[in-house]
Amino acid sequence: MRRAEACARARTRPTRGHGSSRYRRALLLHTAVQEERGVDMIDRRVIVFDWDGTLADTMGGITSVAREVLLAWGMPEDGLGDLSRLVGPPFPQAYSTVYGLSDEDAAEVTRLYRIRYEQGGVREWPVFPGIPQLLEDLHHAGKLVAVASSKRHKLVVRQAGDNGILDALDAVVGKMDDDAATKEGTIVRVIGLLEAHVEEAVMVGDRNLDVWAAANVGIPCVGVLYGKTAPRKELEEAGAVAIAETVGELRRILIGV
Repeated sequence: MRRAEACARARTRPTRGHGSSRYRRALLLHTAVQEERGVDMIDRRVIVFDWDGTLADTMGGITSVAREVLLAWGMPEDGLGDLSRLVGPPFPQAYSTVYGLSDEDAAEVTRLYRIRYEQGGVREWPVFPGIPQLLEDLHHAGKLVAVASSKRHKLVVRQAGDNGILDALDAVVGKMDDDAATKEGTIVRVIGLLEAHVEEAVMVGDRNLDVWAAANVGIPCVGVLYGKTAPRKELEEAGAVAIAETVGELRRILIGV
């Protein structure tokens, strides 16, 4: 990795608050972000990617392990619903948001989930076809390429390494603390590690949470659909400045070819 030591030590600054207030703030910024629609993203030299559902096809691995753990926990089969709702929001909060678990129960389910999930390998978290070439093309175009994820830092680094793309990333930041870390914090940390400014950056993500977090930081967000984690409407209503259905379309949005 280009900044291996810095990335290995990456930490998110403690930023309190996981409630709806930061999303209300994002909605207040929605109009300003909407003005970015149609603006050429090619001029943005810092590309900050989400990980799950954006660079890596992790839905199958996440949902299968979550299903196994929730059933063992005692949740009935007909209570699971659409497990893809767990892809995107941070754990353990996702279990509270999706299934109404208490903070204590969500933390315990997350603990059991992580034990099982970390036994997996690259088959559970492959990058999408075309992503390695996209990263190479972005570098050739003079871009800095980074990851800001709500997944734990060590696991993001491991998964990027398993896929052989760690050296193609200029910075990787995941969360270090389930309670304090926010997506906004990881984005800000990435931009700081790259010694860049928010005006130079664009976020790429697959869920409304990515768009909202980017808006709170003051950067536009390009939404992606190829991971099938969210419908187009979700990203449009959140304020994505552009939406890519394929990796090739994402390339054209970011570098024009």
